[in-house]
Amino acid sequence: MRPAEHYLDSGYPSAELITTALKQGTRMVTPVLLDHSAQAKAATGFDKNAFAIDWQARQVRCPARKTSAHWNPVKQHGADAIVITFSVRTCRPCPFQEQCTSSAAGRRMLTLQPREPYEALVRARAEQKTETWKTKYALRAGVEGTINQALDITGIRRARYRGLPKVRLQHAFSATALNVIRLDAYWTGHDQHHTRSSRLEHLAYRLTA
Repeated sequence: MRPAEHYLDSGYPSAELITTALKQGTRMVTPVLLDHSAQAKAATGFDKNAFAIDWQARQVRCPARKTSAHWNPVKQHGADAIVITFSVRTCRPCPFQEQCTSSAAGRRMLTLQPREPYEALVRARAEQKTETWKTKYALRAGVEGTINQALDITGIRRARYRGLPKVRLQHAFSATALNVIRLDAYWTGHDQHHTRSSRLEHLAYRLTA
């Protein structure tokens, strides 16, 4: 059975994966990569969100209400993309040029994904800024804590036996051990949360002990 929601860290998501999973009935709860354009990084000027995209007319309108000159579907790193180019005659005399582009040609270019993954990415970026999403994603911290605990206590990163059936049994025993440890901590009121300290702090403690 596919999960209705799948919680992932930031190393997994892409617009294509989010779209594909949604079609299969699974909503990915994961931080998506932000816009890495110069304007978005500097938090000044016009990033992609400032442009209105007309997918039917295959045009983009800039904040100065000028339309793009070229709409070119291309392949980039084996994936479909769309390169949008504004005319030099439009951009150079524009009073917002410095806020929009620093290219030597003096005109703005945008690279977009196809409509469906692009819009999925825009929705995901907007959603992850909400308090509702942040509260929901806090559940992922428990997943990371469980993984770290399994690595530290049971050494689950390394298989002790050869053959998938034996490795599967090792994982089952490791999971059972974690459940027993957590039940014991819950029943005895023992706090499992430990403040992390660096190796230098450990060394300093040993030298002063």
